[in-house]
Amino acid sequence: MKRLQGRVCIVTGAAQGIGLATARRFLEDGAIVALCDIRRESVDAAVEGLKDRGIVEGFVVDVTHRDQIEAMVSAVHTRHGSIDVLVNNAGITLDARLQKMNDEQFDRVIDVNLKGTFNCSRAVADIMVRQGSGVILNASSVVGIYGNFGQTNYAASKFGVIGFVKTWSRELGPKGVRCNAVAPGFIETPILQTIPEKVLHQMRERVPLRRLGTPEDIANVYAFLASDDAAYINGAVIEVAGGLTV
Repeated sequence: MKRLQGRVCIVTGAAQGIGLATARRFLEDGAIVALCDIRRESVDAAVEGLKDRGIVEGFVVDVTHRDQIEAMVSAVHTRHGSIDVLVNNAGITLDARLQKMNDEQFDRVIDVNLKGTFNCSRAVADIMVRQGSGVILNASSVVGIYGNFGQTNYAASKFGVIGFVKTWSRELGPKGVRCNAVAPGFIETPILQTIPEKVLHQMRERVPLRRLGTPEDIANVYAFLASDDAAYINGAVIEVAGGLTV
């Protein structure tokens, strides 16, 4: 038996990078996956690449728009009868030092990374409570724990989603719903494609394992936390950073 067999899982920001790897891993573990992202062409391409691996459906969702989220959640629940896992993976960066950061940069990152996580989680919470079971997983970051130069907005958003799981684990835990966060370190995603090789080398040297993480490294942890193997893990923040912060 695959450990997510038949579980209905929503993954946001799932058209590339960690989200796509998570959708793929969930399908391999037998899940039914609702793959959500902001651009139709990206969603369609991701679904096309995964359709041979299991049941996957694509939805165009901007996590800052509650109506789009609620329509997606309603469609998934109506079609499959449950929502078992939500992975709040959608996120953006708009970096600048404090003195250079403008309101638009700050507000946009908070709206997507923090408010978007709130919007999606609120949309599934009642369903999970009625079921008496469910898992909400938030994408944090080591930046959300330790901060990082030039990332006031991103650090605040990623620290905030940790606050969410610490609170929701208390509120929803008694109802059978587990909430946890994953804090990746340096991960090889499309975001890093513009970084010079010299800088990438320096990043690898900072990690005791001497490599950057892969999206699959994070997806594996999400799959574990979504499964019954993690049945007693609630309110936790798991760093997946190769020892970066040691």
